[in-house]
Amino acid sequence: MYRLDDLLHLMARLRDPQYGCPWDLQQSYASIVPHTLEEAYEVADAIERGDFVHLPGELGDLLFQVVYYSHLAREEGRFDFAAVVDGITRKLIRRHPHVFPDGDLYGAPNLPKLAEGAIRQRWEEIKAEERAEKAAVPEQLSLLDDVPQALPALSRAVKLQKRAAQVGFDWPEALVVVDKLREELDELLEAMSENDPLAIADELGDVLFAATNLARHLKVDPEAALRGANGRFEWRFRFIEQALRAGGRRPEGCTLDELEALWAEAKRAERDAPGCA
Repeated sequence: MYRLDDLLHLMARLRDPQYGCPWDLQQSYASIVPHTLEEAYEVADAIERGDFVHLPGELGDLLFQVVYYSHLAREEGRFDFAAVVDGITRKLIRRHPHVFPDGDLYGAPNLPKLAEGAIRQRWEEIKAEERAEKAAVPEQLSLLDDVPQALPALSRAVKLQKRAAQVGFDWPEALVVVDKLREELDELLEAMSENDPLAIADELGDVLFAATNLARHLKVDPEAALRGANGRFEWRFRFIEQALRAGGRRPEGCTLDELEALWAEAKRAERDAPGCA
């Protein structure tokens, strides 16, 4: 079987100025980013579908993205793949003192097992120390620093909320968040009644942020929940299309009431086939 060194060699061949692949030679950090995001989502999709036959291939595609960035950096004299491996290993050793008490990857653990809460608290303390080390102006350090701007909006909202919760800026329970969600909906309705596009966009954003907060309190991943809703919508809409096609009709030739009736039928069929979505 091929090994990691073989993959690194393959990458070097693809980027060989004389004999490499023309497409690969044209790529840059920025041009690869969309592929990286796509590959990450394909990994998530394979896991959610339980498709472990194809998961190794999807993970390989994602790994290749890391190899690609590392090789570009090596060409520019910035860093290489070995530096990436070294950096993540050192970081994880530092963030797991309950597993590596002496900071030695191969040393024998000699600490008593800690409770999960204590482990999580120490993890956040270490991350805070790392943020402080990175800060250009320490006195301006924010708890929200290093929450990536490029994250999907729902995922970033959860991270922002979790960070704020560390200092007590959080609702005590889910039911209170439901009240807040209703309040945001009322404000959205008010903006709609005034027909103010900017206010509508702002208030709708607040509704989504509050809904994300509710998901966090319910320990539900909002990204996964929305992907699930997307899957159910897709299955039901395809059901409608197939039902109409069987009768020689098309969706655009139906009334909304007819489509709603088929939608209800699709939901009933979905309940009888739990794995369909």
